[in-house]
Amino acid sequence: MIDLHEGWIETRLADIIATANTGLDAIKRAPIVIEDTGIRCFRIQDASQSKEYIRWGFTNVNQQNYDKFKLLTGDILIARTGNSIGVNFLVRHDTKAVFNNGLIRLRVNEFVRYDFLYKIISSHVFDRYIQSIAYGTSTQPNMQINSLLNFNLLLPPLPEQKSIANILSSFDEKIELLREQNKTLETLAQTIFNELLIKESHEEWNEVSLEDITERITDGAHKSPKTVETGFPMASVKDMYQWGINIDSCRKISEKDFAELIKADCQPLKDDILIAKDGSYLKHVFIAEENMDVVILSSIAILRTNGKYAPLLLKTYLTLESTKKGLENIVSGAVIPRIVLKDFRKFKLRLPPKIIQDKVLACIQPLHGKCLDNNRQIQTLTKTRDTLLPKLMSGEVRVNS
Repeated sequence: MIDLHEGWIETRLADIIATANTGLDAIKRAPIVIEDTGIRCFRIQDASQSKEYIRWGFTNVNQQNYDKFKLLTGDILIARTGNSIGVNFLVRHDTKAVFNNGLIRLRVNEFVRYDFLYKIISSHVFDRYIQSIAYGTSTQPNMQINSLLNFNLLLPPLPEQKSIANILSSFDEKIELLREQNKTLETLAQTIFNELLIKESHEEWNEVSLEDITERITDGAHKSPKTVETGFPMASVKDMYQWGINIDSCRKISEKDFAELIKADCQPLKDDILIAKDGSYLKHVFIAEENMDVVILSSIAILRTNGKYAPLLLKTYLTLESTKKGLENIVSGAVIPRIVLKDFRKFKLRLPPKIIQDKVLACIQPLHGKCLDNNRQIQTLTKTRDTLLPKLMSGEVRVNS
């Protein structure tokens, strides 16, 4: 029996939610269209790629559906299927947008603040709960609303909810600032990369495929092992971010399954390039700083260079907008886009002479180094926040309301 603080209650998610529902059918009721209809549709890939509102696709919906599924301030959206399951999003402003049926929308009742609940929804504890109800078979992961709403939590009084949310938000703001710095630095690296290569003569350049400059291009496990309470980390695209994998957020698998996947080369090693190829494909590309104590699902591809092209150059090349547009030609799947691996290996790029490669590398390496420093700060802040979060949510650490 938990010794509750005054005013705290034990409850279920179902008891503090005003409404919980999935969205509109993506084919008939909320199709994505090219023309500007004035109404957008939020999808799983918008959540997994952290897309801004102006990048959500336009849709055609009738008035009845628009009124029922319009996104309003405080709405919490959670991906309920696919490899991005559990990815979440908080609507911070009223929008002219609806959402499709790959997502569950939660609206809170008067007993809970939406910013407080969103911190719980974003926590590792909640993510592990999702993994426990969505996985367990080798089929496509899927989450039912009733199972989601069975999540148990402790609920402090509203003033304390506000204080807890404010403390955790201060960490998030610092983390977001560092991430924005990294985006700026990476954009600068891409600009330098493009300008130097454009200025140089192309006479001695060679057209090569990715498999010509890599030792191997593979992906992770195609069969998803059973989730266990305590075990070894297995990452999917939702565990990736711009500069790495959040090991703490990964679901856990048994030592036996982990060892088998290590033998199957599903472990990223130092200087490997990882690219999300499923769902949030092309959004996240990074270089492993060291051998990573994690195995990956097939939603992530591993590229290991063979010495003909520096890993940092290849990583930068893969983040260019021109490259992304070219890779669109080898993407399949209408609902969950995927890079086709056999076509990815054949993907062509222009390879400059080594003297030009070295010149570009000398310019972008310092920028990459600064990004790595920022990423270490992000990891420290994230770990501190994630350590503090369950203590605040349980009342072990109290704050003034």
